[in-house]
Amino acid sequence: MASSSSASAREESSSLPPLPEITVDIPRSPMRANTDETLATLTEDASPATLAPERSFRASHSRNPSTSGRSTTSSRNPFSSRSRAASEATLAPPSTSAGASTHSGTSAYTLESHLHDNALKADPGCEEDFAVLNNKFAFSPGQLNKMLNPKSLAAFIALGGLPGLETGLRTDVDAGLILEETELPGSVSFEEVTKQYRKLRGADASGLPRPVEVRHVDVTEPGPSGSGSHSGEAFYDRKRVYSTNVLPAKKPKSFFMLMWEAYYKESVLILLTVAAVISLALGLYETFGVDHGPNAPPSVDWIEGCAICVSIVVVVMVGAVNDYQKERAFVKLNAKKEAREVKVIRSGKSFTISVYDVMAGDVLHMEPGDLIPADGIFISGHNVKCDESSATGESDQMKKTNAEQVLRLLERGHNDHKDLDPFIISGSKVLEGVGTYLVTSVGVNSSYGKILMAMRQEMEPTPLQIKLDKLAKAIAKLATAASFLLLLVLLFRLVATFPGSPLSAAEKASRFMDILIVSVTIIVVAVPEGLPLAITLSLAFATTQMVKMNNLVRILKSCETMGNATTVCSDKTGTLTQNKMTVVTGTIGKDSFDDKNPGAANNRSSEFAQRLTNEQKRLLIESVAINSTAFEGDGGEFGFVGSKTETALLGFAKNVLGMTSLSQERTSAQMVQMLPFDSSRKCMGAVQKLPNGTYRLLVKGASEILLGYSSSLALPTGNIPMDAEQSKRIADIIESYAKQSLRTIGLVYKDFPQWPPRGTEHADDVSIAADLGALLHDMTYIGVVGIQDPLRPGVPEAVAKCKHAGVVVRMVTGDNITTARAIATDCGIYTDGVVMEGPEFRKLSDDDMDAILPRLQVLARSSPEDKRILVTRLRKLGGIVAVTGDGTNDGPALKAADIGFSMGIAGTEVAKEASAIILMDDNFASILTALMWGRAVNDAVQKFLQFQITVNITAMVVAFVTAVQDSEMRSVLTAVQLLWINLFMDSLAALSLSTDAPTEEILDRPPTPRSASIISLTMWKMIIGQAIFQVIATFIMHFAGPKFLPYPESEMRTIIFNMFVWLQIFNQYNNRRLDNKLNIFVNIHKNYYFIGLNVVMVGCQVVIVFFGSTAFSIVALNGPQWAISVVVAVLCMPWGCCVRLFPDRWFEVVAKFVGKPFVLVYRPLARTTDRIMHKMKPRKKELVEAASSDGESYTGRGKSPVQTSRASGDVEKGVL
Repeated sequence: MASSSSASAREESSSLPPLPEITVDIPRSPMRANTDETLATLTEDASPATLAPERSFRASHSRNPSTSGRSTTSSRNPFSSRSRAASEATLAPPSTSAGASTHSGTSAYTLESHLHDNALKADPGCEEDFAVLNNKFAFSPGQLNKMLNPKSLAAFIALGGLPGLETGLRTDVDAGLILEETELPGSVSFEEVTKQYRKLRGADASGLPRPVEVRHVDVTEPGPSGSGSHSGEAFYDRKRVYSTNVLPAKKPKSFFMLMWEAYYKESVLILLTVAAVISLALGLYETFGVDHGPNAPPSVDWIEGCAICVSIVVVVMVGAVNDYQKERAFVKLNAKKEAREVKVIRSGKSFTISVYDVMAGDVLHMEPGDLIPADGIFISGHNVKCDESSATGESDQMKKTNAEQVLRLLERGHNDHKDLDPFIISGSKVLEGVGTYLVTSVGVNSSYGKILMAMRQEMEPTPLQIKLDKLAKAIAKLATAASFLLLLVLLFRLVATFPGSPLSAAEKASRFMDILIVSVTIIVVAVPEGLPLAITLSLAFATTQMVKMNNLVRILKSCETMGNATTVCSDKTGTLTQNKMTVVTGTIGKDSFDDKNPGAANNRSSEFAQRLTNEQKRLLIESVAINSTAFEGDGGEFGFVGSKTETALLGFAKNVLGMTSLSQERTSAQMVQMLPFDSSRKCMGAVQKLPNGTYRLLVKGASEILLGYSSSLALPTGNIPMDAEQSKRIADIIESYAKQSLRTIGLVYKDFPQWPPRGTEHADDVSIAADLGALLHDMTYIGVVGIQDPLRPGVPEAVAKCKHAGVVVRMVTGDNITTARAIATDCGIYTDGVVMEGPEFRKLSDDDMDAILPRLQVLARSSPEDKRILVTRLRKLGGIVAVTGDGTNDGPALKAADIGFSMGIAGTEVAKEASAIILMDDNFASILTALMWGRAVNDAVQKFLQFQITVNITAMVVAFVTAVQDSEMRSVLTAVQLLWINLFMDSLAALSLSTDAPTEEILDRPPTPRSASIISLTMWKMIIGQAIFQVIATFIMHFAGPKFLPYPESEMRTIIFNMFVWLQIFNQYNNRRLDNKLNIFVNIHKNYYFIGLNVVMVGCQVVIVFFGSTAFSIVALNGPQWAISVVVAVLCMPWGCCVRLFPDRWFEVVAKFVGKPFVLVYRPLARTTDRIMHKMKPRKKELVEAASSDGESYTGRGKSPVQTSRASGDVEKGVL
């Protein structure tokens, strides 16, 4: 199936008039010669002044200066020169005749509709991308982007093909950019590099759009070197013209915008503001508009309205500050999670650089699992296939053809243009093959960058946030019903007093507003706006701390989900083991060595190497050097960078077999084709051309699997048949290595008279690689080596702690069953459970699989598909599954799991993209850290929930009862006091209770099931118990206090307010525990946030009591009065101990008996409140329709290329 982009390109071109057949001069020599000839042709008419920069550029590359920094290899492009020529011999279609196309190096090239003047024409609205200020390159960003938006061979040819791009971007496809490049001298014109195209369209090429160049005069005087003020900045001109590979930061919301959102989204605050303003107006009228007489004190009722307005502003500002801090925290987290490194060639050497440092003109390496960071053109390589679904929406895997091959096929009249795809699109994933490509567009100019800029979305709520929002709405319904009932009761009482009342109209209106304000304030206090804030703060705090402990959280919901994980399916290599591999033993032919066991002193690898013949050494070196994707670096234990298994083999070849240089080995060998690692067959291969003209397939992989493909054994004296005795001997050796917890790697080969093999002459590289199984027969067995990978320190302890926490740990590995069992036993994973191999597991029926899964502990020889099946079945059984993965093929399993862990060191970019959490140190112990912090997040939310619901119940009951009982219909807690309590609860308490770090005790309980309520029975016991104590204490002080405390009413009201706030301060300590244990001060000295915030709360309360008399309607208290407030409040702590000692089962019986009448009352109230609230939101339907129309207008432009993941899962019903 053709890609959508190709189809659109064909449709566009099909509407254009066909062009006549044109003869084109295209050199048919290898790429390097092709490039040089093209450059010579393009520059034959150019002036020396214009060409000087390019000659200077190439001279700099030829010098190949030594560099510093993180250089990882001294070799040039590994797919150039001899290896590329060999691959071209394989990839190029056979000529129709031996003498075809030999006339002057030209051929008939039918372009039809592929060349058109519109190929580089700016699209409407994109003209700015074509206007370049003082462009020293041949192309504008807009012209380069025309190649890929959509894919356009016409634009590719119009830009001069790969030679034109190489010259126009002032780079080198073999050596890359120059490290010392700063400000570029001179410039390269568009006409120079597109001269080939001008020959097609006419000498003047007047119809071809050029970059709109804007010249300017640099006012900075040049220095002695003749450069401007930017001469010291690396790649200055390249950054200026083509930008950097960094998307501009999303414009943050201003603080005032955050304040407005915090205010506007709370309709209750708006209602309270209206009431406060009316109250303020009435108070001002009573103070300044009414004659109070000469001796009457002036009215100060307006102060309360003013204080309410100030309180609302403070509440809104605190919410805005919290949102501001939250956005900043997650912006930093997102920047860190997107950071990664890529391999680039500069000055002829390979380097590892940040993805943000990639420039237009860079030459980048591609390997399976890489996430393409920038747009470009495929230079050379083997079997490169990309998944472009996330970038283009096209689900088919796209086979890439190198740029020279595209031109050669077009030259030979290849008409199926949909198969000619040299375009590397940013955001796509490399599935197979290795190669290099030339970067043409980065950052906002790249195709994926444009998509991301157009589709930036707000952060979605986590499942816990959704569940808490449901709970908050349920509480709001109850509070609204209580508030409405209070308003009706007090309003009837007020109206009943009007007949014969001496109050003026203004005073009556003021009384009504007082009632309305108290009623609305109850809703403000009762609605737990702090719940979303609590989860946000908890997640922000947890994720920040987890980064310090090598856990980078990519998806927020995974943090809270991990706290309830029931199963961890872990890889072995690099996760349970150190991934520091070394060849310690081996058997080549019938000879062996052993560096592992001290008793084998006379059989070391050094003596073994001396016994090998030169032919054996050469065969072994070629088997590990050519058949490898690792490369040579400047540092490291062996100086190699790549897969740990491959670097161990290369280290063995260098230190034992005497290999001099990896780059020399690969340069001298005529490599024809690479066969990437096949996860189903557990092997990879490479084909080299031998001096005698034959071809040799070298394969390395799982030793016991390759042994089954072998029919002969390589010995110094020659190959002998692989009989049953020899096969059993080697199988026993493999098993003995595996029992020592060694990874075994087998080496085999087979010679072919021709390549591709007979019967596959017309197949491409992908077909041959896919049919690797057909080639793996009658192989010659070279030998087997054992690679040691010691356990990571602390892994057995971490596994034991997971088991103690009720989490089952399973090992899923590609190693053989003997090695897997040995490692699992050392880790403590395997005890008396089941060990199976992947192929056997895959054949089980669903019922058999479900029966065996509870006892399955090790899955050996498993493929990524086996891992995905395992994860899916475990989830269907009701488990919450975490899984680790590092390879590209692990993506489906990582996506299928509840929590996917990828490896930050060994993991591919595709695995990281599919995961929810990245283990920065690839260590299993870090999974335990994620488990502890996940539980800490859930605990923090439950602590705050337990605290806030207690205050909600107490404040509503106290305000309701005291207002109804009071003769003047005033609550003992005024509106301003309730707003301070609300601010206290929603912000400061949420902060203090969200910052408890996890302790080892958090692993003493099993995971919480999915179906469990967010409020446990033990929590309800503490909530109801503390609410009863606080309500009784407040009622005693309010109703009976004047009888035994000789204080005026104003002082008694102040004592009650002060006591109520101190009750909440001390109750925080009670809520630091969610279980029935009595020590509420555990590790409190380690939580500086909790201590500091409590100091702030106490300080604020002291200031309010001493200096807030007018605004808060209180008076200053003396020492005894302070003592009464604090002593009564501190009694809630010993009372909390009594509540914890009360058995849960007794409380459950009582709660069921008392709760039934409450439920019967709550349900009709909730339904009524729903209808009222629905009526108050008439614009909701309009907003939804507007959003839908926006979505339709967007999707009308095409299929959305980015698939966003949404929080899934049903929100638990009946949370109350």
